[in-house]
Amino acid sequence: MIIADKKPIEEIIEEIKDYNKILILGCNECVTVCEAGGKKEEEILASALRMYFLNKGREVKIDEVTLERQCDHEYLEEIRDVVDQYDSIVSLACGVGVQFTAEQYHSTPIYPGVNTCFLGATEKRGLWTERCQACGQCVLARTGGICPISRCAKRILNGPCGGSTKGKCEINKEIDCAWQLIIDRLKALGRIDEYEKLFPLKDWSTDRAGGPRKVVREDLQI
Repeated sequence: MIIADKKPIEEIIEEIKDYNKILILGCNECVTVCEAGGKKEEEILASALRMYFLNKGREVKIDEVTLERQCDHEYLEEIRDVVDQYDSIVSLACGVGVQFTAEQYHSTPIYPGVNTCFLGATEKRGLWTERCQACGQCVLARTGGICPISRCAKRILNGPCGGSTKGKCEINKEIDCAWQLIIDRLKALGRIDEYEKLFPLKDWSTDRAGGPRKVVREDLQI
């Protein structure tokens, strides 16, 4: 899932302090799971902003709405009838949701309320770790389900490097060497012979050339 972290309240205030009618727009997907932009966080932010404006002696309308998703035009339509009541929106969705909302409502300024961090997993409550960089050329079938792009500090496709010591990365002794994890996994699967097969160099230019990437499924298009 997409992992995000709450922006400092001071940064949000700096962006919206001159507005008088503000909509806090939460998202019920990834940012809810990582406790950065769901209904609970939406309510906390709205309360903090109300307190800020009250202390400034200003009457500011602050409302809250949680959409199922902000990265889907269908759900964004749910605020179509009320969006004109506001002169700004603080979106607690990931960067994709913020952009989709801005595309849908051109005349209303949209401000992000979270920082989008990475694609990751929940280790335990309050701890999320990166697992994927969405590189578009997945190699997990060859590495025992462990991604060397996201989990190796040097993104090495044929490792480990000379800095790996006792299964730990030279960057930080708390970080497991991704390639040691891959080797251990391949051994456990009885597939260690696959470790000898070299990966070709990754052509990053093909992933990023020509603007934003797309996935097109013609069989699903109407």
